[in-house]
Amino acid sequence: MPRLLGADDDPTGFDPSRHPVIRDLHHRMPGLRLARTGRLLPHLVPTIMGQKVTSVEAMRAWRVLVHRHGTPAPGPAPEGMRIPPDAATWRRVPSWEWHRAGVTPQRADTLMRVMAVGDTLERSAALPAAAAVRRMRTVTGIGVWTAHETVQRSHGDPDSVSIGDLHLAKQVGMALAGQRVDDDGMLELLEPWRGHRHRVVRYLEVSGVGYERRAPRMAIPAHRTR
Repeated sequence: MPRLLGADDDPTGFDPSRHPVIRDLHHRMPGLRLARTGRLLPHLVPTIMGQKVTSVEAMRAWRVLVHRHGTPAPGPAPEGMRIPPDAATWRRVPSWEWHRAGVTPQRADTLMRVMAVGDTLERSAALPAAAAVRRMRTVTGIGVWTAHETVQRSHGDPDSVSIGDLHLAKQVGMALAGQRVDDDGMLELLEPWRGHRHRVVRYLEVSGVGYERRAPRMAIPAHRTR
């Protein structure tokens, strides 16, 4: 529980004064902490489900599959709360259920490859974040975005940047430079905080500073709303 509340978060070396926007956000949100769960698969699986789809679709797929294949939460818990399946249970999910949940075959195949080495990947939660990223990326279908999104949660890694995100570079660019930038431009803007680049991004995400979303909304097919 202390790790979930950010007790292990170490901001040593983080200098918010390098930019007035970050300085102001740090002043306004002094209690911001990066949580660490110490678990990898519970974050890797929904992150893979979120590859190249809207967050609404990804969350719905996760909810549907966990409700169908998870187990009831122990102890006093809200009715219907479920614990995500383990690797062995994920491997038994039939192809048509991935489809009904809105998970494309490409993502489902990646998830099956992950579950084939699930125990090895889960042990990566005890490794440094960089080593965990390298191990995850040995699985076909896991790229930089997926691996870094995962260690931001499993490890509370303060430096992992979600390269390839549809909106993040634009948000960072607007907040720190007043203009939209690509991934290379985002990394250049974040370079002064190397070691704490995700921490800077987290301040921007929580506050909404610089946020803009101009991509067209994706229609959710009817079969995915059932």
